[in-house]
Amino acid sequence: MNNKTQTCIYLTADFMAAHLAWFVFNVLRYFLVAYKQFDTYHGFVWYSNVVQGQLIIPLGWLVLHYYSGYYNSPLVKSHLSVAFRTFMTCIIGSLSIFFIVLLNNLPESINIYYEQITYLFLFSFGFTYLFRLIITNRATKKIRSREWTTPVLILGTGDNARQVSKMLERSVNTKAYTIQGYIETDTDKQISTKLNTIGHIRDLADIIRQFKTRELIVATESNGDELLTLLYALYQYKLPIKLPLNRFQLLIGHIKVHTIKGAPLIDITESNYPEGEKNIKMTLDKIISALAMLLLSPVYAYLAFRVYRDSKGPIIIRQERIGYMGKPFNILKFRTMYENAESDGPLLSSEKDERITPVGHFMRKYRLDELPQFWNVLCGDMSIVGPRPERRHYIKQIVEKAPYYYLLHNVYPGITSLGMVKFGYARNIEEMIERLQYDILYYENMSLLMDIKILIYSIQIICTGKGI
Repeated sequence: MNNKTQTCIYLTADFMAAHLAWFVFNVLRYFLVAYKQFDTYHGFVWYSNVVQGQLIIPLGWLVLHYYSGYYNSPLVKSHLSVAFRTFMTCIIGSLSIFFIVLLNNLPESINIYYEQITYLFLFSFGFTYLFRLIITNRATKKIRSREWTTPVLILGTGDNARQVSKMLERSVNTKAYTIQGYIETDTDKQISTKLNTIGHIRDLADIIRQFKTRELIVATESNGDELLTLLYALYQYKLPIKLPLNRFQLLIGHIKVHTIKGAPLIDITESNYPEGEKNIKMTLDKIISALAMLLLSPVYAYLAFRVYRDSKGPIIIRQERIGYMGKPFNILKFRTMYENAESDGPLLSSEKDERITPVGHFMRKYRLDELPQFWNVLCGDMSIVGPRPERRHYIKQIVEKAPYYYLLHNVYPGITSLGMVKFGYARNIEEMIERLQYDILYYENMSLLMDIKILIYSIQIICTGKGI
């Protein structure tokens, strides 16, 4: 069973539950209110507004469930989280339907409104939770019987690896694992003959492809800087990286708990952004970017003309940057430097850099050279707010002094960021590392409210011309 299949099952069940809840509610609504306007029940159920509602409202429920974040992790569900999230979503959905659909003409008694919204909530919550409970119980049984397991590699060959192995065998309440083997690392001081050691970490990429591994669990004997260096080196494989809770506490104090059952493993590749807000942020990114490109099209045309007249070379340049989960992509920018300005290799710019064209200075001052990146957002490579993406050349230098930079690959890079707002452009590696502190601060406190604050400050910078 994979995430997509389980998500389709939940989607189908939620649609059926919403369809059934609205049908039953309409039966009750006829006897509460509608019988005064319709001679027969048959006439009521075939009324155009009722038929349209029967088709549209279940789709509206699916949209609401999506923005609650319920479908983001379909295979890892606890009964308590299912109940709570369903309860909260049904309250919001019932209130929305009440004010949009049901609140029209005043009835003879205001109590009828209270009755309607109460029944609507009870039916919606009851059917939705019932169907979800059946699916969750089925998944739990599959996991406990080990029909559904997640193939993992354990990095480590000593006592810690053996303890993690025993822990995974005991904990199958929320997730079951199939241990494919143990990987020897450079920091291992002992190798247990009782463990199935299948290779060295230098061959990890080939082992992952061969075994189709889904997760990595780090259980080496190393601590401190050695452990950090190992962890950040694993990001390149674009897989969830997990640590036993006692090792995680040595690294980071903030822990986001998803379930109180199962193995105490912490996914260090998971961002702190709430699941529902992730989906809202993604949608807003697309809408705002599309509107920005449409409304600012005269500005795009004017800047393109200025760049073309100012100096020879392409109007828009493409640079390879490293984005989400270490994936490279081509970022778009209006050209602000003379052609072949980096013929000798990448070089950070400064305020008085002679390579920058006259119109380039103007665009950098107001951050207008970044406008084409709205297209990167529409393509799914970037977000509007997020850590600025860097080139591979500079990342290699940054991680030598600040290996925690790799944490930023857990989120989509942005057009603007807390680092750009609070610090601005960096002129050397030391300043890039200094700006990194703000991006890490953002990473630890991500939310829609934080994004809105950063956008407001970014607009202020653009309007005042303090981009440099």
